[in-house]
Amino acid sequence: MQMVEIKTINDMEVIMNAQASMKKRLEDLLVAISWADLARNYFGKSSSWLYHKLDGRDGNGKPTSFSLEEQQILKGALVDLSERIRRAADKI
Repeated sequence: MQMVEIKTINDMEVIMNAQASMKKRLEDLLVAISWADLARNYFGKSSSWLYHKLDGRDGNGKPTSFSLEEQQILKGALVDLSERIRRAADKI
């Protein structure tokens, strides 16, 4: 997990904006994807772990974010899902 030291209110705002932008970038998909399946199948984690990451807060309310490796896994998962959807659509 990527740990970030927060020294000022501005640091907290930067972290919150970064997390908000992750959720903002994914807003079109938030209700269309089974995030529980994605968390389990691509990360080997629980759905609550992924929801906390998307919200930018861990289970204790502390700021959290996706590490660079986790961002790559999420990107790969979404690309894989898009390819699977395309293949299913092609069968219609």
